[in-house]
Amino acid sequence: MRNPVRLATVPRAVIMQPTTLCLPMDCTYCYLPFRKAKNLMPVRVAEAVARPVNEWAANDPTFEVVWHGGEPLSAGREHLARLMAPFEGVKHSVQTNAALVDDAWCGFLLDHNVHVGVSIDGPEDMNRCRVTRAGHPAFHVIMRGIERLRQHGIPFSAIAVVSDPDPANAARLYAFFAQLGVTTLGVNVEEEEGVNRGVQEADPVRTADFWAALTDAWRADPVVRLREISRVLNFASTVLPAQQPQSDPASALWDPLPTVTVDGGVVLLSPELAGFTDERFGDFTTGNVLHDSLDVLVDEANTRTPWIAEFRDGVAACRATCGYFAFCGGAHPANRYFEHGGRMDGTRTRYCTTAKIALLEGVTRHVRSQ
Repeated sequence: MRNPVRLATVPRAVIMQPTTLCLPMDCTYCYLPFRKAKNLMPVRVAEAVARPVNEWAANDPTFEVVWHGGEPLSAGREHLARLMAPFEGVKHSVQTNAALVDDAWCGFLLDHNVHVGVSIDGPEDMNRCRVTRAGHPAFHVIMRGIERLRQHGIPFSAIAVVSDPDPANAARLYAFFAQLGVTTLGVNVEEEEGVNRGVQEADPVRTADFWAALTDAWRADPVVRLREISRVLNFASTVLPAQQPQSDPASALWDPLPTVTVDGGVVLLSPELAGFTDERFGDFTTGNVLHDSLDVLVDEANTRTPWIAEFRDGVAACRATCGYFAFCGGAHPANRYFEHGGRMDGTRTRYCTTAKIALLEGVTRHVRSQ
C-alpha cells in the first residue's frame, strides 16, 4: 500500500502564536489550554522563523503567515509589529474575535496590509458559547469591532462554530454573513478536542440536512465564498470522469502546516495539539526553531516526530476501510488523538462524520436536486 501520509517539504503557510492569552473572551467550546495566561512570543522566535520563511516566500508570492491563538491582538500593537518585522514578501493574516478592534487597531491592520478573519457564530442567538471572562454574552462586543472594520473599509472573512447543526437555522446563518459582507465563510461543526470535552455527538443525517440547506441558501445568493462547499466542488472537479484525473486527490502531499508556539516549539499538521503533552509523544513538537531551523524540522519531520508513524497507520487504515477516503484523506491528528483516547491510529471520528461525510452527502444532495 502506498504511504498515505507524505509531507511536503515546503509548507504553504506558517501559523504563529504571538500569545496564549485570549482577551476578553472565555468561549465555552475553546480547545486552548492556556488561554488565560499572558505568555508572549519573544522576537527572536519570529526572527528564527523568518529566515527560512522569507526564502519560501521568495518562490511563492501567496505564502501566508497566520497570527492565531489565543487572541493575537492581546499581544498588543507594538509587540505584534516587532514580531512581523522580520518577515519579507509574505501575506500576513490574523484570526481575531474582534473584541479589541478599535480605530488604532484598524490603522495597524491597514498599515501592515493584514488580512483579517473574524470568529463569530452567526446571529446573536447562535453565539451562546461566545462569552467574556465575566460570563457575559460577547456578541455585541464582537459586532462593535466588526463595525470598526467596516467603517475603515477593511475586508474580512469569518469562521463560525456551529454547536447544533440544525437545518432549520442554515438559511438564517448564511443570510447573516451575506449581509455582514464577509469575503469567505468557514463553518466548523463543534469538535471534541483539547480541553473541550464531552461534546454532544451530532446526528449524521441531520447534519447532512444542515449542509444541504446551507448549500441551498448559498446557491440562491452566492455572494459569499463558502469554504466547505468550495472543497466539495473542487473535489468533484478532480474526480469527474470527463476531467480524466491524473492522480488520486487523497494521495497528494500533505501540507505540514507548521504551528510555531510562543516559545518556538513546532507542531505539525494539527495546531490543536499545541500546548498538550502525552506520556508517549511528549509535547507533540518536532523541535524548536531556537535550536534547529524550521526548514530542517519540516524536512526531517518523520524522524523527529514520534507520533507521525502511528498517525500514518491510522490513515492507512482509513484508506483500506472507508469509502469516503478519497474526499477526506484521513482524519486530522488532533481529532484522532482526543476522540480515540490518546491514539493516533484510530479511524473514523466525529469530525469525519460531521465535517467530511455529512458535508459531502449534503452538498451532493443539493447538486442532484438541481
